[in-house]
Amino acid sequence: MKNILFLIGSESDKAAIEPGIQLIQEKGLSHELHVYSAHRNLPELLDFLKSNEKNFQVIITAAGLSAALPGVVASSVKLPVIGIPLVSGALSGIDALLSILQLPKGIPCATMGIGKQGVLNAVHFAERIIKVK
Repeated sequence: MKNILFLIGSESDKAAIEPGIQLIQEKGLSHELHVYSAHRNLPELLDFLKSNEKNFQVIITAAGLSAALPGVVASSVKLPVIGIPLVSGALSGIDALLSILQLPKGIPCATMGIGKQGVLNAVHFAERIIKVK
């Protein structure tokens, strides 16, 4: 079992989450990084989550603009999910932040700050969740 599943919606998001991947490695945590868009390949994302949920302890998701990925993931699994709004678009990530924060009741998703500090805090928070388990 790996500690963290890191999901991003696009290959172009890799640069934004790289500091988090480095921090995961520095902390000696195990992880996998996968690219699944909640918009472009939803069936594949849902199949992946169904088949692999038991292989991880925490899921970190990062998304910009409408930021559908964190909510879709949080609604599909029983694991703790952490959402990171990425800096993008005309609102520089504020739209993504609100999208993750305002998920419906029963769809819990821890929401980090926008951008790099959010990426790093997501890893720190995931580590705390793992240590409690």
